[in-house]
Amino acid sequence: MRVQLVPAGTGELTYEIRNIVNVAEKLQKCGVSINWENIGDPIVKGEQIPTWMKEIVSAAVMDNETWGYCHTRGVLKTREFICATTNQRGGAQITPDDIIFFNGLGDAIAKLYGCLTPEARVLMPSPSYTTHTLGEVGHANAPSLHFRLDPENGWRPDLDELRSQVQNNPSVCAIMIINPDNPTGMVYSKELLQQIVAVAREFGLFIIADEVYNNIVYNGEQTVPISDVIGDVPAISLKGISKEFPWPGSRCGWIEVYNGESDEQFRKYINLILTSKMNEVCSTTLPQTVIPAIMQHPQYRIYLKERISLYEKSSNITYNYLKEVPELLVNRTNGAFYMAVAFREEMLNNKQSLPIENQEVRELVESLVNQPGVSPDKRFVYYTLAATGICTVPLSSFATSLQGFRVTLLERDPLETEQIYRTLASKIKEYLAS
Repeated sequence: MRVQLVPAGTGELTYEIRNIVNVAEKLQKCGVSINWENIGDPIVKGEQIPTWMKEIVSAAVMDNETWGYCHTRGVLKTREFICATTNQRGGAQITPDDIIFFNGLGDAIAKLYGCLTPEARVLMPSPSYTTHTLGEVGHANAPSLHFRLDPENGWRPDLDELRSQVQNNPSVCAIMIINPDNPTGMVYSKELLQQIVAVAREFGLFIIADEVYNNIVYNGEQTVPISDVIGDVPAISLKGISKEFPWPGSRCGWIEVYNGESDEQFRKYINLILTSKMNEVCSTTLPQTVIPAIMQHPQYRIYLKERISLYEKSSNITYNYLKEVPELLVNRTNGAFYMAVAFREEMLNNKQSLPIENQEVRELVESLVNQPGVSPDKRFVYYTLAATGICTVPLSSFATSLQGFRVTLLERDPLETEQIYRTLASKIKEYLAS
């Protein structure tokens, strides 16, 4: 082309959570049976949506209003319901005008970062979920700024590094957290959240809190919404139904804005987000409409509790197998449905492999791992995928220098979960010894 089309470096960004699917599908065609441990879609892993929930959606389909545009901010009755739910906790108070619906949180995330000036930076956890990182890097056209989540301290944030990054980078305007965290499954305690809010207050920052998994916590852990501890600090909470109902295909999420009028720059920023949403008219009407009826249904909490119990069981099965590999740093997942596992330093190299009997599969994998710039953990993921059919994601693709992998905890059959992670633990030992 006669002119450069994309900012330098951004054309090489990849979304490995989905990219690994392309590789797995090629292996499927070669006869490899795949266990999809790469993406957080409960439906793919066999989640059966209960009849009562389908009946609510079916009834809404018969209402003509669900076929039309809704308010740009979202369906008013649903926003009023969300306000009542948030405000009854006694923390930051909001009105329906403090809520904006989006076509999934990917849409919301793109607008949150896209509406900032390129000079304004958001401090990210590391590891960090790819959608946030790509959105922030894309808007700033610069490497991301991070504070470390420490695998040797239960993936808890390094608050000294967080403060140092804020102090040393005057361009930082906000701190982003994911609670419970993706990819690590770590749960922020109330005390940790209060400490992060205190830094934001001291330096005049706002908080972005991705809370899509906020009601999926187990193993005795507890957390609170950011609204409970935010006080007078401006903040944005991201919430949705894709993981909790679960209805990922609805593409329905929203933001709640706390203290939106407390700072003039923050007010203008939120208004720009709303204006950019107006350009799309609105988000999908149907899934917004059914939120109150589903969440108030007498079976909703029972159904959610059953699913959480399954994730807790899967987290413990996975942890118990992988912790027996001494070369790994393994932490029990306590929220969401992911586990991030790091290899100890210098455990991986670019010569390790696993035997693959199928010549076509072996040649495909070798063609991928021998390309320039392939990280050691990506090599590991490709070999284990080909040798076992277990599809994981390289940890290094989550904006971290740590080498490892991320898995999901969505397998519904505990015996199958045991088989998957018994096999994976065995193959890790074999791979490291090669």
